[in-house]
Amino acid sequence: MRIGVVGCGRISGIYFQNLTRLPQTEVVRCADLDVARAKEAAERHGIAAAGTVEELLADESVELVVNLTIPAAHVGVGLAAVRAGKHVYAEKPLALTVTDARQLLEAATHHGVRVGSAPDTFLGAGLQTARALVDEGAIGRPLAGSVFMLSPGHEHWHPAPDFYYQPGGGPLFDMGPYYLTALVTLLGPVAAVTAAAGAGYPTRVTPQGREIPVEVPTHVTAVLEFASGAAVTAVFSFDVPASTIPHGIELYGSSGTLAVHDPNHFGGPVLVRGPADTDWREAPLRTPWSANSRGLGVAEMVTAIEEGRDHRASAALALHVLDTMETVHAAAARGARLPVATTVERPSPFLS
Repeated sequence: MRIGVVGCGRISGIYFQNLTRLPQTEVVRCADLDVARAKEAAERHGIAAAGTVEELLADESVELVVNLTIPAAHVGVGLAAVRAGKHVYAEKPLALTVTDARQLLEAATHHGVRVGSAPDTFLGAGLQTARALVDEGAIGRPLAGSVFMLSPGHEHWHPAPDFYYQPGGGPLFDMGPYYLTALVTLLGPVAAVTAAAGAGYPTRVTPQGREIPVEVPTHVTAVLEFASGAAVTAVFSFDVPASTIPHGIELYGSSGTLAVHDPNHFGGPVLVRGPADTDWREAPLRTPWSANSRGLGVAEMVTAIEEGRDHRASAALALHVLDTMETVHAAAARGARLPVATTVERPSPFLS
């Protein structure tokens, strides 16, 4: 399928690298608000055409748009693409609000095209191996879990970190999609949440001394209640200078514990330990997708379209994750336990 990439910023490099190599996809055009940046990316990655977003959307050879813009532009670019009759695969989060996401999905249905969304790391070897172990009963019935994503924030390294502290950013909306998508893959949909959240600093300061106003919570603690009965404590923070706790997920079952590496990555290790074990056992990875395979979700979506089946990195999954994040922020603001309005089926295993 012929791909057009919108947004040639920092994350685009790995997408260009993978989408130009995967057999299901051919990148034929790229675009950016900074046309010079788009042309530079096209030259670097061997893309035939580069220019404005309008030119890309008018190009009838483009069948699917990969939207790598900042979160605030995800729905605007997505709507323009679906109205042009093109499938869309967006970087996470799907939208800033559930209302905006529903507008995009309704437009896609009306125009007969599909919407997919990152993250696709849940298709990687690490989480698919963990999913297989859960399904096989390696830890018995999952009862509880914990998630930690602790960092000092992005202004220390990112060349343009402002949007991380604006609506659509913050640790929950930035990193939460990786963890929540992984948890839904492992445990099924989230049914209800409670939470507390706040911002440690009113502004963030770049190494060059520039101040960035903070408009979103930068430390979020949530309890996620899953429809399956499991409860997971999750902490997402841009306010932690250092920690001994590694990024990752642990699930506690009726007959063992499963530890999964940072779900922002595709690989392992995946560790299992039962009550009688004297140490952790590393589970062999069951698929080859352990390197940085961003774009794998696009390729799987293309195959699904060709085969006439649902794609795994689906709009329904991304909407449920977005709804869960929005509900976490609302629960923290109201000091209440709130139900998550949407639900979703676990995506089918990806062990090919």
